[in-house]
Amino acid sequence: MSLVRTDFSGAIATITLDQPAKRNALSTALIEELIEALSRCASENARVVVLRARAGVRVWSAGHDVSELPKGGRDPLGWNDPLRHLVRSVEELPAPVIALVEGGVWGGACELVFACDLIIASPTATFAVTPARLGVPYNVSGMQTFMNACSLRIVKEMLFTAKPISAERAERLGMINHVVEASEIEAFVDALAADISKNAPLSISVMKEQMRMLAGANPMSPRRFERVQGLRRIVYDSADYAEGIQAFLEKRSPNFIGR
Repeated sequence: MSLVRTDFSGAIATITLDQPAKRNALSTALIEELIEALSRCASENARVVVLRARAGVRVWSAGHDVSELPKGGRDPLGWNDPLRHLVRSVEELPAPVIALVEGGVWGGACELVFACDLIIASPTATFAVTPARLGVPYNVSGMQTFMNACSLRIVKEMLFTAKPISAERAERLGMINHVVEASEIEAFVDALAADISKNAPLSISVMKEQMRMLAGANPMSPRRFERVQGLRRIVYDSADYAEGIQAFLEKRSPNFIGR
């Protein structure tokens, strides 16, 4: 059974996350289907891609499939993590990607949404970055995605508290483009995608790539990168990391001890 649906209407493609039983958790299987769908959009010259879940969902995506994270001793969110490939696929797609968001967006799914070019959300949408609840150290490229989406102080609040930010506040902070009532959001996104699709696709793809490169133009010395990796290793080798994963699987509150 497919976990993702892809539909085309002229030059506009719509990719729908379609595993409600698991709240569209970003499992390896679902991510692989998403990457394949994005590749198909590129090969069929889609001028705009809409990324969404089923209409009216309470959870857009629950983020990483925690059951697939390594139990310890190995980087849980390394360069080759499936979500890294997915985010790069969104960022490198020549066509703009519009995230249509209803319901909660958790953990790694926030990074996926923030990697999209435009974000349109219903009033029910919330955004929560939750690695601190699991004892997971987020990776450098993921941090950059968050820091490109909003100010450093807001990133810190989201990461340190792991509490959700409402769509209204996210719009006010410039994290998302528009908040639109659920009854109107599909028509709004359709009209936005139609406007984009009428413009020069080559011009848009080049400007998107220029902005991607400029947004990532933050040099880090090898020494600093090695320090970051060493700090992350301390976390994923810790008892707290193992406790966070186990507590999530057992559906209980974790007992973090700081080592």
